[in-house]
Order: sequence, then structure tokens, then C-alpha cells
Amino acid sequence: MKEVILDTETTGLSVKEGHRIVEIGCIALENLMPTSKKFHCYLNPGRKVSQKALEVHGYTDEFLSTQKQFKDIVDEFLSFIKDKKLIIHNAEFDLSHLNNELAILNKPKIKSDNVTDTLSLARDKFPGSPISLDALCKRYRIDNSKRTQHTALVDCELLSKVYINLIDQKEPLLNFKNTDNDENDLELKKNNKYYKKVIKANPDELNLHKIYLKNSLKKNFF
Repeated sequence: MKEVILDTETTGLSVKEGHRIVEIGCIALENLMPTSKKFHCYLNPGRKVSQKALEVHGYTDEFLSTQKQFKDIVDEFLSFIKDKKLIIHNAEFDLSHLNNELAILNKPKIKSDNVTDTLSLARDKFPGSPISLDALCKRYRIDNSKRTQHTALVDCELLSKVYINLIDQKEPLLNFKNTDNDENDLELKKNNKYYKKVIKANPDELNLHKIYLKNSLKKNFF
């Protein structure tokens, strides 16, 4: 199962007011495990950052003016997310901005039916409770000390951990294999998968265990 954790930062809240994307961050998941595959870029929005947005992410007009425009990275971005489910916190916000950028370039929009909104998952799971990313990190005891400001990749890393907890998959993949093949073990580690190695007892060990049970344990009448 291939998924992508995605987050954006923008010049302001509403595309209707002409606000644009200034940062995109993505982390690929495979079988619910974060991989080393990432997409990240800062973008020149072609307009000023609002004061409120600046307070949130800290990206100045001067810094952003030296970055690429969305048209320069759109093909690479679409290739990265192609055929993968998107995991987004407050998906309505990010999709509105992404689809606005795509519409400007006459590109097909991202369909919402291929998106999981963790904000909706949290709302259903914890009705009436705080469900911001920070609140969910606190609930699941996830260290968010790096999140001094909202930045796309840091938020993606945190959301990947929150997402696993929200869907009750604290151990995403357990690959039980009875093997002494070191190459196989290395391959599993290289692919960044959790696994447990099962070692079967040999006949001598099983016989010793039977003798121990017979001679060393007192009978339990209760």
C-alpha cells in the first residue's frame, strides 16, 4: 500500500483572496511505514506573504523571491504523488490551494476521493476534543518540540506518526519469518520494515522443556 503524507504552507488562508503556496512537503509511506522518499520545495508565490502567515511559517518575501515557481516543479510533484493515496491534515485547505495552482496551469485537479483527511478521522474518533496536529501529538505522546513554526516537512513527519495512531496501527508491519538468511534480514532492514524473527526450538530443547515441566513445576490444583 503506497501513500503520501502531504502538507503545504501558503501566503494566506483563502485562494479567493489570491493567496498562493510557498512550500510543499511530502513523505512517501509504504505499508504504513515512512520511507526515505521525500518531495520538498519552497516556492515563489509572486505576491506578498500576509502578516498572519508570516507569523505561522516565518518565510519572508525576500527569501521566497529567490525560489522556483510552481510551474517549475509541477511535473515532478505530480509524478511523486501519482497513483498514491494522499494523507493530509485539514485536506480541504491544502487541496483548495493545490488545485488552484494546478488550475492556473490548466492541469487536472487532485480528486478528493483519493485523499484521507486526518482531521476528519480525529473528529470522528475524538468528538468534542481538540484535534489540531499539536493536540494530537500531545494525545499520542509524540515529540513535537521541533515544531516551533509550521513547516511542511516537519509537519509531515509528525502527521505520519499521528496517522498511524489514528488508524490503530502502532506496529505498521510485522513480518514474521523463520529464517537464518542474513541477506534476507539485511533486505528487510534496508526496506525500513519492522519485523520479528521467530526461532523454533530444536528436538533436544523441546525434550529438556518436557523434563523441566515434569520434574520442576508443582502441580496447580487451582
